[in-house]
Amino acid sequence: MVKHESFKTCDQSGFCKRNRAHADRISSLGSSWNSPYRLDSESVTFSKGQLRGTVLKTLSGSGEAVRLPVTISFQESGTARVTVDEERRQKGAIELLNSSKARKERYNEAEAWAIVGGLDLSKTAALGPEKEDGVTKVLYGPTNSYEAIIRHSPFGVEFRRDGETHVRLNERSLLNVEHWRPKSEKEAGEPQEGKEAAAEATEDESTWWGETFGGNTDTKPKGPESVGLDISFPGYEHVFGIPEHAGPLSLKETRGFKGGYSEPYRLFNSDVFEYELDSPMTLYGAIPFMQAHRKDSTVGIFWLNAAETWIDIIKTKVSSNPLSLGIGARTDTQTHWISEGGLLDVFIFLGPNPKKLIQDYTALTGYSQLPQQFAIAYHQCRWNYVTDEDVKDVDRKFDKADIPYDVIWLDIEYTDGKKYFTWDSHNFPDPIGMQKQLDQRERKLVIIIDPHIKNEGGYHIVDELKSMGFATKNKDGDHYEGWCWPGSSYWVDCFNPAAREWWKKIFKYENFKGTASNTFLWNDMNEPSVFNGPDISFPRDNIHHDGWEHRDLHNINGMTFVNATYEALLERKKGVIRRPFVLTRSYYAGSQRLGAVWTGDNQANWEHLAASIPMCLVNGIAGFPFCGADVGGFFGNPSKELLTRWYQAGAFYPFFRAHAHIDTRRREPYLAGEPYQQIITQALRLRYQLLPAWYTAFHEASVDGSPIIRPNYYMHPSDEKGFAIDDQLYLGSTGLLAKPVVAEGAESVEIYISDDEPYYDYWNYTVHTGKGTKTLAAPLDTIPLLMQGGHIIPRRDRPRRSSGLMRWDPFTLVVVLDNTGYAEGTLYVDDGETFEYQSGAFIHRKFIFDKESASLVSSDLATKSSKTAAYLKTMAKVRVEKVIVVGAPSQWAGKKEVKVSEDGGKPGTAELTYHAAHDGKAAWAVVRNPKVAIGNGWKIDFA
Repeated sequence: MVKHESFKTCDQSGFCKRNRAHADRISSLGSSWNSPYRLDSESVTFSKGQLRGTVLKTLSGSGEAVRLPVTISFQESGTARVTVDEERRQKGAIELLNSSKARKERYNEAEAWAIVGGLDLSKTAALGPEKEDGVTKVLYGPTNSYEAIIRHSPFGVEFRRDGETHVRLNERSLLNVEHWRPKSEKEAGEPQEGKEAAAEATEDESTWWGETFGGNTDTKPKGPESVGLDISFPGYEHVFGIPEHAGPLSLKETRGFKGGYSEPYRLFNSDVFEYELDSPMTLYGAIPFMQAHRKDSTVGIFWLNAAETWIDIIKTKVSSNPLSLGIGARTDTQTHWISEGGLLDVFIFLGPNPKKLIQDYTALTGYSQLPQQFAIAYHQCRWNYVTDEDVKDVDRKFDKADIPYDVIWLDIEYTDGKKYFTWDSHNFPDPIGMQKQLDQRERKLVIIIDPHIKNEGGYHIVDELKSMGFATKNKDGDHYEGWCWPGSSYWVDCFNPAAREWWKKIFKYENFKGTASNTFLWNDMNEPSVFNGPDISFPRDNIHHDGWEHRDLHNINGMTFVNATYEALLERKKGVIRRPFVLTRSYYAGSQRLGAVWTGDNQANWEHLAASIPMCLVNGIAGFPFCGADVGGFFGNPSKELLTRWYQAGAFYPFFRAHAHIDTRRREPYLAGEPYQQIITQALRLRYQLLPAWYTAFHEASVDGSPIIRPNYYMHPSDEKGFAIDDQLYLGSTGLLAKPVVAEGAESVEIYISDDEPYYDYWNYTVHTGKGTKTLAAPLDTIPLLMQGGHIIPRRDRPRRSSGLMRWDPFTLVVVLDNTGYAEGTLYVDDGETFEYQSGAFIHRKFIFDKESASLVSSDLATKSSKTAAYLKTMAKVRVEKVIVVGAPSQWAGKKEVKVSEDGGKPGTAELTYHAAHDGKAAWAVVRNPKVAIGNGWKIDFA
């Protein structure tokens, strides 16, 4: 049960409470409210794709104006960016309280961590031809079909695509930049008339200069500095994104709606023990990227701010005709974004579809890492495997039961007294020998290393950390000491470049004894989790490298630690570079570049199983698709039915790992007993069979940001009935549609189909046609899985003990014909380990089956480079062993063979076996051993 008292509500977070009250006051005043923010028309300049000016905030009482520099950038991609700073803080012309050592500026380095590209300014953006007093118009985007309408007073921006408004900033005049002011000597809540310190009489000053929560007092040396802005999506009913929360894909309202929430969505990376479901409560990660979707249109915004952030959502019905009784009314979604500090920095994306929107967002924040192949196979974990002999025994038992797996994990108990970079010499006397056994089946070991470093005399890591000054500091500039798993601890400050260099050295094999080339990393507790801290984390007034307060950059903290670990894994041995694998719990926009994430400490119940699917779908559309949940649930002991169903669902998580708490019973698959063991093994073998399809989907994500598992609205952006569906998923571009069973005792599921293509049952080719809900039989031994017509799915059908042992196995291609007799698909293959694919060492093929020519053709999608030829030579004997055509034409009934031709080879034939349609099952045909190499061009002629 989550301890709500450990985590702030909006009312307990001073800046959130103030901004919500500000919104309420404006709403109550209606048209009588006059916003104090206006763009100084004389300050406006436009050059080379960028508009600059100064927004003036007029203070009540004194009439003085606070100067807020604004920059609106228009990028080549069609993305726009609005940034508002505060001149006085920018220039350092403020006074800090309590002799604080903090920086005076608003935090302006989130971009350095989150953004890696896509900032090139438009060469064609131009001021609009029509002149209008108090308004500036900028044309930009593809063929200048986008328009930004910048209203000067009150300041606001409207973004149009093809003449229609899609996004509005400050439509409701909720813009609020809390400017610096000297602290009043009077009591809080007593504004001084006629001075800059004055505020509206209704404004609550009680938390401007200090705030207490969880026994900790936040000193707030810079005073109030929050930023708030309303962002509206006219005509959009559904908004998605802003992970991490344990709720539905389509975000709920947070104010005034009975079916919604009473609290805003919170983004403040936190260690939430036994988190609750269907809640806007914060969890471990924060990606402030939101997209709005309606029929055939998707737009979005990215709120680039690393501080604690709250988001309110309100949906309103709008009718142009008051006599229409709601007929033809549209829904507008209005959002209110509130952050504790930093710049007001927002990117606007005008789509126009989900794929383009996510491509543009990930062009900014980076594409998902292309992992080693083992990382997308099955991982076996628990807290804890207790000895090296225990690990080897588990490894042997997987083999004895003929169950595939690739990775075994060690939680904190492998260390000597929870001191990272050490081994418990009693329980793990021979870690190298343990890893050598794993390596015999090309298996890997993942060990945990967290950012808290045990404070114990004689421990060389903490001694170096303190002597070099690499630990995070408290408000007084001393090393911050807190409490975590080891007890008294210090935290490495990975914002410090010198600390990151030190971190790299520790991981070198000669320094981290007992690790080998098949050892990889798990970074947990990196929110950071501090057991005796406010919100179970750092005090906000802790100081990081270069003087930034922790409040400024909290949500980026976890990413900096993973970044340091990722870089360390690249440099473990000079001249030997392998793709790192790092699992993180805490994350921010851009973390997708560095590894995988999981949904944290879930519970062994059906509700948490069900919640895992929308949680990972949301991560995928927010640019971080390498996501999974603890199979079986972390807390508690699942029933055998639940465990079995969870493995079946986990086979469709991009990151597939079983994990369990130290107090739970052992639950390795070979302990399940029959029939459960065999059913779980079948689910695992399905994952391994489809690894070529999964790896191809990961490659696609790594080059254009596409989600690996995809929600219905992404695949079918015109089907309004499917926009909120979040309990089924598509795998990449394969056309595979899975609906995991998440209800106890279920024998069937209802699956929704959005289009008129045929959908075939993966297991027996039963065909389902027509839009709407279909009932699929789902006894315990069956995963509901359909294949959409029009796709070609690559597989490897030979069962092996690990993915590494499949390296030279042949491929099967499943050709699933659509209504016109057409199908296409792709396959991406590389060595699954190194970075040599960046020099051309890969195979990328496109397969097309065309009814008119009645042929299956393989063509090359690869761009040749320096290592292409050598890699193709190593793969020359890897062939296609089987082609299965589902929905095969009845004309093939009498055929016994097909013609085969291959580039550089002699024409030949291959055996064809035809199976007629019957009892609702589609006709299908099999071509066996066509004798063509997977890396070559070839043609199989069915005519």
